[in-house]
Amino acid sequence: MAERNVRVRFAPSPTGPLHIGGVRTALYNYLFARQHGGKLIFRIEDTDSNRFVPGAEDYILDSFHWLGIKFDEGVSFGGEHGPYRQSERRDIYKKYVNQLLDAGKAYIAFDTPEELDAKRQEIENFQYDAHTRLQMRNSLTMSKEEVETLIEDGQQYVVRFKIEPGEEVHIKDMIRGDVCIKTDILDDKVLFKSADELPTYHLANIVDDHLMEISHVIRGEEWLPSAPLHVLLYRAFGWEDSMPRFAHLPLLLKPEGKGKLSKRDGDRLGFPVFPLEWHDPKTGEVSSGYRESGYFPEAVVNFLALLGWNPGTEQELFLLDELVQAFDITKCSKSGAKFDYKKGIWFNHEYILRKSDDEIAQLFAPIVANNGVEATMEQVTQVVHMMKDRVDFVKELWDLCSFFFIAPTSYDEKTVKKRWKEYSAQQMSELADVLEGIDDFSIEGQEPVVMKWVEDKDYKLGDIMNAFRLTLVGIGKGPGMFDISAFLGKEETLKRMRKAIEVLG
Repeated sequence: MAERNVRVRFAPSPTGPLHIGGVRTALYNYLFARQHGGKLIFRIEDTDSNRFVPGAEDYILDSFHWLGIKFDEGVSFGGEHGPYRQSERRDIYKKYVNQLLDAGKAYIAFDTPEELDAKRQEIENFQYDAHTRLQMRNSLTMSKEEVETLIEDGQQYVVRFKIEPGEEVHIKDMIRGDVCIKTDILDDKVLFKSADELPTYHLANIVDDHLMEISHVIRGEEWLPSAPLHVLLYRAFGWEDSMPRFAHLPLLLKPEGKGKLSKRDGDRLGFPVFPLEWHDPKTGEVSSGYRESGYFPEAVVNFLALLGWNPGTEQELFLLDELVQAFDITKCSKSGAKFDYKKGIWFNHEYILRKSDDEIAQLFAPIVANNGVEATMEQVTQVVHMMKDRVDFVKELWDLCSFFFIAPTSYDEKTVKKRWKEYSAQQMSELADVLEGIDDFSIEGQEPVVMKWVEDKDYKLGDIMNAFRLTLVGIGKGPGMFDISAFLGKEETLKRMRKAIEVLG
């Protein structure tokens, strides 16, 4: 395997929005490909025509573009192994279906849904396999002429893979080691349906992976039960020597840790399970997305990378290039990863701190403008500098910082009761006079003068600063008082103080 070029694929179905678990699978494929100088292929698996949802394919591509996960080949990227959309590969699959039929590795079955239901009623835990196939209507129990006549008459059929019992199938999984499954428990899976002239996932993905020279299949744990079938198909085609290596990733579990993460969990606990907002074209339902919720793509990628994989160090913050260097597929967990959405919020906070004040100001400026405030970029940047360490999302800044731009029109009752004493109006009048006499209204110009005044008057510093904050902010929050007053400037500071003295008395 060492001499093979690394080629991995992410192959979603366009049946709806991309689940965050799928994003993590794509991310691990991307990291593995980049680490080994390989290629990442984007394939669309749309063999189930009944489940196709308009807009889903574009949604998936937009999601990866936002996240910064780049593909090298595939749908919308081009390449030498196309077409990359399975619905455009019908003729290719038909050739390989016939190859299995000619070799006696598969057979044609005409059983109707009603006949299958009747057999399920008759046999408890019915499975279409070596024990039951000779009781059914298929090419193993019918003459060649009968089969040909039914096909010519337009009778619908499926092609089933013929699995022989009594064998052990070994899968060498890069995460789980040797996984052994006995063929006795496997059924004769449907590989092709005449109704739409398309293969099922099992056949299509084996043929595509072989023809596209996929070297490693990195996918979710839910595909592990299908892996023995896929190994048997490789053998049936004579492709075992070039079969890709498998890695089955742990599931993303509910925040409580029990059961697979679902959209319902996100709705219940208030976090997204999709990368972008999704508008369901059938129901009109809108589902939240990480982008629209205010997450940075780097934070989402960093968060997802550590769900089911551990670098073995204390480091938690990784940019994408750093993840490429550190990632080791063999160090992925075998057990499911609890989806700690609060940790995702923590990551976003950390990326706010990592970004420059200018970057955050560019994002915050439109929010300020949308609230009817005309502020210079310099002012917005100053506010960001003072306040960005207090928020998890840029959109939270306005509620926290609006007092910098808009004077309070009311004063928080609890804060007034606690902080505004019977002597506060007198002290604030005196403080206003002190501030009015300061020419240099910078922090450095104000602070020593005010502190000396407090000391000379023998006032309690806490009383002064709490009342001062209430006059400028309207509530007991915000950064240092001289940061606020210096930002507001002398005129606005005095105007707010005198208004508060008048209102609060």
